[in-house]
Amino acid sequence: MLTSKEQKRAAEEISNSSNVIGKGTLLEGNIETYGNLRIEGRVIGNVKSKSKVALGTNSHVEGNIVSQNADIEGEVKGKLEISDVLVLKATAQITGDISTGKLVVEPGAVFNGSCKMGAAVKDIKMGDHASRSFRPDEAKAL
Repeated sequence: MLTSKEQKRAAEEISNSSNVIGKGTLLEGNIETYGNLRIEGRVIGNVKSKSKVALGTNSHVEGNIVSQNADIEGEVKGKLEISDVLVLKATAQITGDISTGKLVVEPGAVFNGSCKMGAAVKDIKMGDHASRSFRPDEAKAL
């Protein structure tokens, strides 16, 4: 049986982990992580992180993104639910609705959709397979 000190240390290690989807990589399916996630390639599916999601300049995500924080330089077709800070860099192209605590938009960023800021964003629940999954054909309708 783990002590609370060991459990706390294990939780910190998980949340400090980093994951990378490299340039030229195509991933079809949902991603869930407690740690940070950097996407340089293409993801078709939902992305969920308890930490930070960063999208590189040539990245492409067709699906919803749910995370604590996010820095977007690439293209997203889907909803963004960011509980703390969302940064849209100059090369970002967003097609979909945004719900975030704070929003930073650099000149040159493109955003088509609605935006709700400051409202309490729901807690990020991991392993919630009962929620409706994103279908790539929905992105074409946006």
